[in-house]
Amino acid sequence: MENLSSHHEEQLNESFGNRTEQSREYQVASVALILLVCGVGIVGNVLVVFVVLSTKHMRTPTNCYLVSLAVADLVVLIAAGLPNITNTIYGSWVYGYMGCLTITYLQYLGVNVSSCSITAFTIERYIAICHPMKAQFICTTSRAKKIILLVWTFTSLYCMMWLFLLDIKHTSYKGMTVVVCDYKVSRKFYLPIYFLDFFLFYIAPLVLATVLYWMISRILFLNPIHTDPTESNKHQRGGSIGHQQTSDTFTPNSTATSRKQASTNSYHLSFHWEPPWVTRMLAVVVILFALLWMPYRTLVVINSFLSQPFTNPWILLFCRVCIYLNSAVNPIIYNLMSQKFQAAFRKLYTCEAKMSEKQASYDVALNNSLKEPSNGSPDHFNTELEDITDQFLPYKNISSVTSLKVVFSQA
Repeated sequence: MENLSSHHEEQLNESFGNRTEQSREYQVASVALILLVCGVGIVGNVLVVFVVLSTKHMRTPTNCYLVSLAVADLVVLIAAGLPNITNTIYGSWVYGYMGCLTITYLQYLGVNVSSCSITAFTIERYIAICHPMKAQFICTTSRAKKIILLVWTFTSLYCMMWLFLLDIKHTSYKGMTVVVCDYKVSRKFYLPIYFLDFFLFYIAPLVLATVLYWMISRILFLNPIHTDPTESNKHQRGGSIGHQQTSDTFTPNSTATSRKQASTNSYHLSFHWEPPWVTRMLAVVVILFALLWMPYRTLVVINSFLSQPFTNPWILLFCRVCIYLNSAVNPIIYNLMSQKFQAAFRKLYTCEAKMSEKQASYDVALNNSLKEPSNGSPDHFNTELEDITDQFLPYKNISSVTSLKVVFSQA
């Protein structure tokens, strides 16, 4: 993947006093789009992490991978999106040498971890649906956490090579000095790294996801056992009654077979069945990952075979915005397609609204009580305060009110 923060020709064309009307339009469009997309994405991914970590029933293996994906997307939005705003405004790199190394490292880390997280939850869904017996031991929350730790460790080590491949360059342009975060050596020496990234973190995950989701779809839509558990239970109860009405004799073998079949069906319903929207939601995440990363990946491949890389600023802006959209759109998908995330987000919003309303009511009641005539009696004030505290803050310890009474009387 090419450095998202460094496009030398683009920066020179836009720097200092050579900005045309078109470049001003580009500045406004670039800053506005990046701020909007990154702002929405940062808020959304923070909410995803908070909801999953603070809600016990949301801590499933799949959601653990979604938290890893959300954190990786946050890294991409902060490390790749926000520095591009300063590049567009100033036309020069303003973060220094250490900023060049750190920000570029975080860009690659976030992008590669997001790809690995998508691959991980795709494999997890395949095992859970197509191999339910193994899923009981493999698809667990503890194992998911270990896999996530392994993914972040491997990717962190893999991306460390960029700490040795970049440098700060100073270029004179019309009497002005432009600073860029650029490659240490000629661009052609980086082509093996680009193609390795292109294969490991784009082509391979998409090929694997295509095969696995095709196998998942066969199980979900062609196997009749994958239905709603409530409907299956009703069907089984109806079948049992009909069977009892038509046959009054059971052999030991038939009884054992029936029990075994019932046990198998029960196991499938407990560990195998997943609501259809879960698989659809994850499939949409993979499809958007493929589509939104395609423009930038394609541009990198094309530029690899050109003597003069294609650096039209508007095309580069489109490719960048697609990358940021990929990191920002996932929380919206969860909210639209996941019933659990809808309920969790709604509960979070409702709790905040109730807390604000309750605090406002308490403040109003307390102010009104202080305005009422007390005939100069401190006991009257303390009685009013205790009544209000009991009504609006029943969980407070009464000792706190008693301590207030002592303080006021001493004063």
